[in-house]
Amino acid sequence: MNVSNDSCSTSVQAVPDIAPSPPVSDRLDRQTRLTLAVLVLGGIAAVLDTTVVTIALHDLVIDLHTSVATVQWVTTAYLLALTAVIPAVGWAEARVGGKRLWLTALATFLTGSLLCAVAWNPLSLIMFRVLQGVGAGIVMTLMMTLAMRAVQGRATARVTAAISLPMAVGPVVGPILGGVLLDWADWRWIFLINLPLCAAGIIGALRVLPEDAPRSRARPVLDVVGLGLLTPGLAVTVYGLSRCGDGDAAGGYGLTAALVASGLLLIAGFVGWAARRRESALIRVSLFARRSVGSASLMMFLVGVTLYGSMFLLPLYWQLARGESALGAAMVLVPQGVGSLLSRVFIARLVERFGAPMVCFASFLVAAVATAPFALADGHTSVWWLGVVLLVRGLGLGAVMVPIVSSAYVGLEPVNVPHASMQTRALQQMGGAFGVAAAAMLLQALADRGTVGQFHWVFWVFTILAALASVASFSLPDGRLREPV
Repeated sequence: MNVSNDSCSTSVQAVPDIAPSPPVSDRLDRQTRLTLAVLVLGGIAAVLDTTVVTIALHDLVIDLHTSVATVQWVTTAYLLALTAVIPAVGWAEARVGGKRLWLTALATFLTGSLLCAVAWNPLSLIMFRVLQGVGAGIVMTLMMTLAMRAVQGRATARVTAAISLPMAVGPVVGPILGGVLLDWADWRWIFLINLPLCAAGIIGALRVLPEDAPRSRARPVLDVVGLGLLTPGLAVTVYGLSRCGDGDAAGGYGLTAALVASGLLLIAGFVGWAARRRESALIRVSLFARRSVGSASLMMFLVGVTLYGSMFLLPLYWQLARGESALGAAMVLVPQGVGSLLSRVFIARLVERFGAPMVCFASFLVAAVATAPFALADGHTSVWWLGVVLLVRGLGLGAVMVPIVSSAYVGLEPVNVPHASMQTRALQQMGGAFGVAAAAMLLQALADRGTVGQFHWVFWVFTILAALASVASFSLPDGRLREPV
């Protein structure tokens, strides 16, 4: 491995670079398949926890004898910690090695889950959720880097269909799992269920993941200024967006606007700083100029908007507009989860045949068409009909991630893979925060139209957003190029 002598470089890798090679077969050896399986297993719990807790907020208010405003921090603190840790993952992976960091992240998430399950008051639960969020942020960002390294840069549709399974299905399945657990047991089981998943992930990683290569003498130096700009920038922006739907929040809309503006200003400051430091920056913003990374980052932002925004809306719709219980709302969302899982069966073959842009376009379009019926439904619309609509919607949302991820690493050098993983993940998280904030603000602004009426308008907005995202899909490079990274 050729390592730069520049002591400021953060691009040192813990494993040897993978030399470019001619296009290779999709067939993976047994060790590689086991590695991908272990990464997926480790990532499932972290991704599920981004949405599984939201359906338990009412139970937390009652059991912990607190207010809705306080309990909202159970979700907000987790998202802030998850987002804030993303920029440091590349440096940490280069510093301690991919396997060590993966095991540390899973152990951190497991510990946080256990502590959340035994939390005795709102403050303790919020603090332990921060610990959970740190572990989840590392896992969700590092997963793709380790996967690309395991498959030696073959960012094919079949590989990305496997490794992106938690990211695509987790947000859809989370509310369903949460509703079932709340009906069967109390809210503590939402966290306890993570323990066997994390334990299995740790055991699998110890046995299957390759050992980290010996570290180079050139130790990566942390870009402290970049970290000081980007980490609070992302966290403050996400926090500001999370307040957008709450006009009664302390400080009102004025403080909310100030927080979002301050966060974006810090992010802009980081971009300027990183542009000057180039390869020694915490994240290489120059990669956005590449079609693969730039377009995939844009599309991941749009995925976050449409996926997380709609997953905020749908449980509320079934509970507020249709009078379902938490379990009832979870059950009627099952078809969407089934659709997301079914899409993994055929989506890779479609990308290989028609290319990433066309498949991404079709997936977003299917999601848009399957959102429109909710904008037309009333309190008497057949649950069976809406279940079919949700199945189709799940097919679209479950499929959209594969063409995007398979395009993100086209023509990318191994040294830039961690940076691309951080950038696309951060943009998806920002998109998710924006989508939820937009949905919450619209619901509040349209409150005078009645419960069903306000949901109609908001669903129309998300139908239009998904349709616009489908047009943006043509910015992606063709995933059939299969250039090794």
